This record gives sequence, structure tokens and C-alpha cells, in this order.
Amino acid sequence: MSNQPGPVHVNLAESLALFDEHWAPKIVARYNDNEVRLVKTAGEFVWHKHDETDELFLILEGEFDMDFRDRTVTVRPGELLIVPRGTEHRPAARRGEVKLLLIDPNDTPNTGDKTTATQAVEL
Repeated sequence: MSNQPGPVHVNLAESLALFDEHWAPKIVARYNDNEVRLVKTAGEFVWHKHDETDELFLILEGEFDMDFRDRTVTVRPGELLIVPRGTEHRPAARRGEVKLLLIDPNDTPNTGDKTTATQAVEL
């Protein structure tokens, strides 16, 4: 018998229904050295950057803005946005709640700084 774990199957809608907090990432799966996170957002987050990693945002529901110092990019359901490492940005949900899937390296702080981050927790 193999010591390898079985396949991981996650129902995103069911997982999203388990929490209401905004800007508080929930880890729903792990693979290699990455965490698959779900997050609900409303309003604007803080300006920040990640010096060590790119960030991937996949929009599941709602319309999401990503502010950069020189422009704003609007991302809609079924679209994704990758923010390159070292790029200052501010996520914003200005037109109602937005539901996102994020893929980040293990223990990546959502503000780029462990002292100000909301710690991602297992759902």
C-alpha cells in the first residue's frame, strides 16, 4: 500500500459557504509547496507588495479591481490576474462582495509583511 495521500477534491461553492469574513484567506488545499486559498473581499485592501513571489488571483464571483500606482485593472468572473513580485498593488472590491481563489507559496503573508498580515488558516 502506498503512503501517498489520495486525490484532493474540493467543492469551491460549499467551501465558500463556510465563512463570511472578508480579507481572511482560508486554505482549502495544498500541493507541492503551495496553498490554494479562498477569500471573500469587500471594499479596499491595503497597498502592499510581495518581494519574493508573484501572486495569482482567480475571480470566482463579482467584479474585482486591482489598483497599481499607474492604473487600475478590472478582473471579472472566470478571469485571472497575476501580479509580478515586487509590484505595489491594492486589491479592491468596490461593487459588492467578490469571491476569489488564490494560489500562494506556503505561509505567504497577504500583505507581504508577516507583522501586518491576516494569517491564512485551514478551512
